Amino acid sequence: MPEPIIYHSTPPGLLPLFARALLPKQHKPGDNTRIPELQVELVGMATNTPALPRYLKVCGFQQSSRLPATWPHVLAFPLHLKLLTDESFPLPLLGLVHLRNTITQHRPVSTGENLDIRVVLGHQQRTDRGIEFDLITEARSAGTLIWEEVSTNLFRSNTQQSTEPKSAPPKLKKWPLTELITAPENIGRQYAKVAGDRNPIHMHALSARAFGFPRAIAHGMWSKARVLALLEKRDAWKDGAFTISCQFKKPLLLPGTAQLNWQENDKGWDYQLLNEKGTAPHLGGRIDWL
Repeated sequence: MPEPIIYHSTPPGLLPLFARALLPKQHKPGDNTRIPELQVELVGMATNTPALPRYLKVCGFQQSSRLPATWPHVLAFPLHLKLLTDESFPLPLLGLVHLRNTITQHRPVSTGENLDIRVVLGHQQRTDRGIEFDLITEARSAGTLIWEEVSTNLFRSNTQQSTEPKSAPPKLKKWPLTELITAPENIGRQYAKVAGDRNPIHMHALSARAFGFPRAIAHGMWSKARVLALLEKRDAWKDGAFTISCQFKKPLLLPGTAQLNWQENDKGWDYQLLNEKGTAPHLGGRIDWL
């Protein structure tokens, strides 16, 4: 694996990276496409940035001496973008689909704590949908791993077709607890201001239609953070070490209303975000206490 690109205290600027994301790739991805083993590090990143209070408000978190488990993902976003716009990265950034996200918090991260963040590309595989790969992010404090994340992304490709017949989707389970979530039309723009992720499908209906969506859709990581913010308010919540996994499914069109549906037990909580009628999932996952 090549030596990592290292930044100190300040992440790479987003504007040049967004400009690079618009450049066409020299070669069209195909059967021989390989994801390079790239890595980047940010040493001494302050967690208490000016965007943090706005992030808490946009996602519905309460002010606390401990950071939301989803906040280091936002801190690492410039590093993700740095790797995905590298000249050797063979896939176009626009059009990548975020399939799954798993965050493990080994201990709560304190507000104002400095982190060393490392991001690696890895785990490439070809499926009947295209090329899947992971962005693997680790955050350390004083040399100790305290937070990590795996984000699985998909580049859609028709180079390999499955001969297996499509199976019917599993029957939708319903958990005993439900709460409504509202997503206003501008939530994509609000989230972009604090997270830096300005994907056109989340910003406006007009730009989303260029990618095949009738309206803008909620950002998956906003949806996951909003779910986490609500679940943290439960009396049974265990603040400490946990893993929160998530699979992104049907998009949440903006503006929209969704049902957070979940069940609680001592070992972990199952949760899902359903459409307003409760008949289809936007995302689903589990929280496991460690």
